[in-house]
Amino acid sequence: MRFLSTFIFTLLLSIGFAQTNEIDPPDFIKTITFRSNKQQTLLPLIRLHESFSLEFDVLNTEESDFYYTIEHFDYDWTPSNLLKTEYLNGLDNLRIVDYKNSLNAYQLYSNYKLQIPNRQTQIKVSGNYMIKIFNDYDELVFSRKFMIYEDLANIGVVIKRSRDVRFINERQSVDFKVSPIAMILNNPLENVKSIVVQNNNLKTALANLKPQYTIGKDLIYNYSTATSFDGGNEYFYFENKDLRTANLGVQAVDLKELYHSYLYLNPSRAKQPYTYNPDINGGFQVNVVNGSDPSIEADYSIVHFRLRMKKLISKDVHVYGGFNNFNIEESTNMHYIEKLGYYQVALKLKQGFYNYKFVAVDQNSKLHQGLVSGNFYETENNYKVIVYYRDLGARYDRIIGFGENNSINIRN
Repeated sequence: MRFLSTFIFTLLLSIGFAQTNEIDPPDFIKTITFRSNKQQTLLPLIRLHESFSLEFDVLNTEESDFYYTIEHFDYDWTPSNLLKTEYLNGLDNLRIVDYKNSLNAYQLYSNYKLQIPNRQTQIKVSGNYMIKIFNDYDELVFSRKFMIYEDLANIGVVIKRSRDVRFINERQSVDFKVSPIAMILNNPLENVKSIVVQNNNLKTALANLKPQYTIGKDLIYNYSTATSFDGGNEYFYFENKDLRTANLGVQAVDLKELYHSYLYLNPSRAKQPYTYNPDINGGFQVNVVNGSDPSIEADYSIVHFRLRMKKLISKDVHVYGGFNNFNIEESTNMHYIEKLGYYQVALKLKQGFYNYKFVAVDQNSKLHQGLVSGNFYETENNYKVIVYYRDLGARYDRIIGFGENNSINIRN
């Protein structure tokens, strides 16, 4: 009964978050990325008043017009009570004017880039945000979440093995401490809330976390199970920045209507011992050998993924990673080839360096990565803790700081 109660509590922590979901793009829009300080990032967590950009490719030759709006949200991703003039200086609902056509690519596309802040739009306050992209017909094409934070608290993060002996070899637990800087947190048990994000994936974040107790001004979070995650396994990776030859993780290439990159046949690792393999925790980086601007000089290729394992009953197997914002969708669903004994699927991806893994998905859309990749406490994972605060009488949740650590420094 205690295990069931803990499971339900943990489930509510994750399900109760993200009430407003992102809208995924149609097939002709690819490679949606945020950049901050020239670094591509999967989790757009930006300091207030710093600049960042949103980029995406449109795989046609129409040079369509796109428009953007920015909305402010509370901690739980419900729309905040702020008027637009209270969180934005200037205007939104403007056309994205910065776009360029691809160069020397078999796949013709246009690359669109939006810089924030710009002359028309500046963000005034911290918190959760969503940017929405519309077409000429005022139809919502896609949306993406991002977060703006202030440096008002230090967040110390420690990664430990699970305190539940049943999962001590499979799960990792996150302890953290919130130390405010030159501010007083009024009624922190009710006004301070936190989330823990593993590998920059908001879809699996644990939310609704409140401090267990205080020591002076510090808020202490040392939960036994509520902040624990499956360790998972390291990501596979491949690099195809040169499409004409086989690169890292690529067994063969072929030129048809586009280049095709055939990856090595990957094994199931559920019953294999853990092996350390450096990765970028599910991320990807657009890159090309020849050219100074990968945004428009990188081509698209058809990447063929293969997984050798017995066919799972009542579960699908998907390719999983940040290349599509960790989405489970029909395009990532792998098909089983009975006579060859492996799963396969092909995806159209831009040139670069990619992390990926394979996960099982049941009929309720729940992920079971351990069935394919295994779960190991030794796995190197990145963890970020994001802390929100709503002062007495305030009308929105501000992000007062974030901290991060890596499980390579895991403690027993």
